[in-house]
Amino acid sequence: MAEVERNWFRRVLLGEQVPPIYSPDADPTGTDGGFDLSDGATLDTARAKWADEIALARANCSTRGLDETSSFMGGQVTLRWIYSHMIGEYARHAGHADLIRERVDGATGV
Repeated sequence: MAEVERNWFRRVLLGEQVPPIYSPDADPTGTDGGFDLSDGATLDTARAKWADEIALARANCSTRGLDETSSFMGGQVTLRWIYSHMIGEYARHAGHADLIRERVDGATGV
């Protein structure tokens, strides 16, 4: 999710040309940053990088209005749209994690 935060709140919102976090060979102008992990990636470093990207996203959004626009794929998106999209991203990835957990421990439901 750190790469998703970086993509939407830095590349799209601000137009920054920041490199992918984990995949050194990924196209830095691409939309996903790649999915290959770099050597030495650990849970602790992943959590720290995610927290860093969230902090940057909050700072980047703090001075913008919900209806201010940014360029995206030949069009424009608002900060409101980015927030809505991110809610869906987190929901989708949380669902993936839940499926993995169910396979590991066999428990289902709440």
